[in-house]
Amino acid sequence: MPDFEERELVERAKEDPDAFGALYDRYFPQIYRFAYSRVRDQSLAEDVTSEVFFKALRNIKRYTYSGHPFSSWLYQITLNAIADHYRGQHGELELEEGASLPSGAPNVDDEVVRRDRSRRVWSAIDQLPRHQRAAMVLKFGEDKKIEEIAQIMGKSAGAVKLLLHRAVERLRRELPPEFEAGLT
Repeated sequence: MPDFEERELVERAKEDPDAFGALYDRYFPQIYRFAYSRVRDQSLAEDVTSEVFFKALRNIKRYTYSGHPFSSWLYQITLNAIADHYRGQHGELELEEGASLPSGAPNVDDEVVRRDRSRRVWSAIDQLPRHQRAAMVLKFGEDKKIEEIAQIMGKSAGAVKLLLHRAVERLRRELPPEFEAGLT
């Protein structure tokens, strides 16, 4: 959606719940994916996503366009909702269980290896410090640009680059050498 169309829809959503519904339909999948990537629990991700859109609806009249996509505001609400949930908790996040392989997969061994590597990388990312993990998920899980990540996290672009660099260096130390090519 072009920037001006999004801004117009957000302005309409301040007065019209149907317009907010269009924003919900557009952004729900990516906000849910982001929440799930952080909490690794379907039920909790659904709860967080619902809370995000409830808070967005309740506060949309206070939203002002700042040159960044509306989704940046939603991502910030998501990070805050997750932080609120885990505040005071130091438990481990559950790891995602591997999904079943597609039937008729041409090379099952390659698929098993690929999924195992992916699981191991995301498991290592889950162990990163909170800000490094958030930056990695936004960059590689949500394909966000450095500037968008900076806006979402409330940090400078340089700080985000440093977080990503430190995260990659830590992953290089913790993952076996055969994972090196995927960390460049």
